[in-house]
Amino acid sequence: MGNIQAVQFHPEKSGATGLSILKEFLRPNSLGTKVPARRKASKLAKRVIACLDVRSNDKGDLVVTKGDQYDVRNLGKPVDLASQYYIDGADEVSFLNITGFRDFPLGDLPMLEVLRCASEKVFVPLTVGGGIRDFTDANGRYYSSLEVASEYFRSGADKISIGSDAVYAAEAFLQTGVKTGKSSLEQISRVYGNQAVVVSIDPRRVYVKSQEDVPFKTVKVSTKGPSGEEYAWYQCTVNGGRDSRAIGAYELAKAVEELGAGEILLNCIDCDGQGCGFDIDLVKMVSDAVTIPVIASSGAGAVQHFSEIFEKTNASAALAAGIFHRKEVPILAVKEHLVNAGVEVRV
Repeated sequence: MGNIQAVQFHPEKSGATGLSILKEFLRPNSLGTKVPARRKASKLAKRVIACLDVRSNDKGDLVVTKGDQYDVRNLGKPVDLASQYYIDGADEVSFLNITGFRDFPLGDLPMLEVLRCASEKVFVPLTVGGGIRDFTDANGRYYSSLEVASEYFRSGADKISIGSDAVYAAEAFLQTGVKTGKSSLEQISRVYGNQAVVVSIDPRRVYVKSQEDVPFKTVKVSTKGPSGEEYAWYQCTVNGGRDSRAIGAYELAKAVEELGAGEILLNCIDCDGQGCGFDIDLVKMVSDAVTIPVIASSGAGAVQHFSEIFEKTNASAALAAGIFHRKEVPILAVKEHLVNAGVEVRV
């Protein structure tokens, strides 16, 4: 074969099969070679994500809960639901522990066990969030957020979701312009990579009459406010939506991307549990502002809401919880609708 030498190292390339492969490689114009047909380039597939909000019940077991605007009611066991969602076609599964991390996350053995068991049955990315930050235990020992996150990664998590702590880090960064490298967001992304860190942003819509009324990014809303306001900004919250901060969702998203976030989970508290659709204005504003993937969350109530968010914004994924838990809208129905609507999804 001229000046080319071919060596077979692998068993599957030995014998007649291996020789055939080498022959086709060396003789690209042979009859056995077909020129691939030209076709339209594929886009990145949109993802459908199932979210499980979990908390401890009176027996100390973790149960899945969901309600309207963070009110809760029991809906099942997390591992069983996560396994079913994987079977149903969910592209990812997200766990948010809404009560278990308040004191010391490494002492939250039920959540660690949920991750271990889920990772044995669920073969799509698992995300876990809820109070991941630096801690000092009752004995005075300090644990960095990196140590906390590492334990969850070892237990089966593929991504860590950071909420309140990312807001505080972004506020400090915007005030000083300095990356300290000490925030949980920076620590975890530096060691595990940006793709392993999701920042959860929980804003509320605040209507204003003019764009000049606030120092934050505003949008012209598709639905006017109660007093006819045409504009709104989205005020970020912490501690599960209980406390408001003087920072907007646009400003927060830009800051956390700079600090090392690899993805943004965007929840609109006003839409949570309402079933009236995602907040298009919010998702468009943030997904246009950053280069990292944005997951739209809160408000899904019908399959049409998923195609709408993908057609009108640059969201990379859409997440739902209650409608999947209550079997009001099956994941398979969402996927089928998106395919029929011309939205490229993973099937």
